[in-house]
Amino acid sequence: MDLIVIGGGLAGSEAAWQAAERGVQVRLYEMRPEVETGAHASPHLAELVCSNSLGSKLPDRANGVLQSELRKLGSVLLEVAEQVALPAGGALAVDREAFAQGVTERIAGHANIELVRQEVTEIPEGPTIVASGPLTSSSLSEAIARLSGEEHLYFFDAISPIVSYESINMDVAFRASRYERGDQEAGDYINCPMNRAEYEAFVAALASAKRIELKVFEQVMEDGVKAGAHTFFEGCLPVEIIAQRGERALAFGPMRPVGLDDPRTGRWPYAALQLRQDNLSGTMYNLVGFQTNLTFSEQRRVFRMIPGLENAEFLRYGQMHRNTFIFSPKLLRPTMQFHDRDDLFFAGQITGAEGYMGNIGTGLLAGWNAARVLKGEPPLSLPETSMLGAICHYITHADASDFQPMKANFGIIPALTDGKKRNKRERATAYAERAANDLDAFLDRLNL
Repeated sequence: MDLIVIGGGLAGSEAAWQAAERGVQVRLYEMRPEVETGAHASPHLAELVCSNSLGSKLPDRANGVLQSELRKLGSVLLEVAEQVALPAGGALAVDREAFAQGVTERIAGHANIELVRQEVTEIPEGPTIVASGPLTSSSLSEAIARLSGEEHLYFFDAISPIVSYESINMDVAFRASRYERGDQEAGDYINCPMNRAEYEAFVAALASAKRIELKVFEQVMEDGVKAGAHTFFEGCLPVEIIAQRGERALAFGPMRPVGLDDPRTGRWPYAALQLRQDNLSGTMYNLVGFQTNLTFSEQRRVFRMIPGLENAEFLRYGQMHRNTFIFSPKLLRPTMQFHDRDDLFFAGQITGAEGYMGNIGTGLLAGWNAARVLKGEPPLSLPETSMLGAICHYITHADASDFQPMKANFGIIPALTDGKKRNKRERATAYAERAANDLDAFLDRLNL
């Protein structure tokens, strides 16, 4: 029997590949370009809508642990990402167009995958993986709501602007990685330093800047699906919302200057905006952590107040959209199976797994388990001490009162039990080592 995968984003593409590699015939449905989302810019699979960074690749960071696990598990999307990686210090950043094109070519070229450009409006009978992402169409959202009997939860998400390299004033800006990580000579980031007066003027301008009025479809779920209060996901707060939390909030957040020695002064600036390379040719740079819902004209006015960006050419403006996710603690098992239907799986951001690598990981597990179920084998639950296992356990066991999407972090992994006293970095290293050992043992038991 064929497997249907709904959604050609990160999770759906990974899920389709993993099942196909295990001999399953897969039909992968992607509604773009027939039906647009308002946030995507191309028809390619696995398009990165927000940042072009897949997170830290350092071995003692939570996201680095997750990347290591996905490498062991044979993630095709991680393989493509590493082939089109860009300089980004300790992070794995990619040329987003080359990444999406590379994934599309791998998926479309697989003998066991049929790529169908068509919107799915109902949950199919038979083996299915729903990986429709945070921008699930209203028709499919309604079908999921009918299936689950539960309300959708949602949060607003935002993306950062991109400017041309040529328009950055390098007489003011300087290249450096935080604490000299990455390329020691050139520096992987461009940094725009601010003194106190410049920073305070910028924050004041943000506070008074005009924002884009939210569209009706972003304010409420359609046809009676209760949406609840408007909330932002903490991991993707618009910069203007952060600024409201206090005058120094940005300087302790995306504009923190720590570890950035300005070569002109030999000191850290009062605040600094970092720009990260966004394509292989180095012609595009995104404003790191500067997700926003300001109007386009206000983005030009306010962001050009940042030293080094006074003549910035905006190749993409920031914007905000609604992201949706299901109430996974009641609806899903750690195998990514629906609670009362063994052949139905959910994966990706719609489950509450946040972050690119978390999306890829849940797609990988859903693809593996769908193939196993089709072959009459029991589905797998990964060790909770592994990062991917911890994410899957969290989203399916979280407290119902405050369930919110979760990125990879050591706080969701079971505590160390050896009683040793460790500082923060030592604990992180211990978590990483235990995760690697437990996943290796798990895979050895399965002869994988």
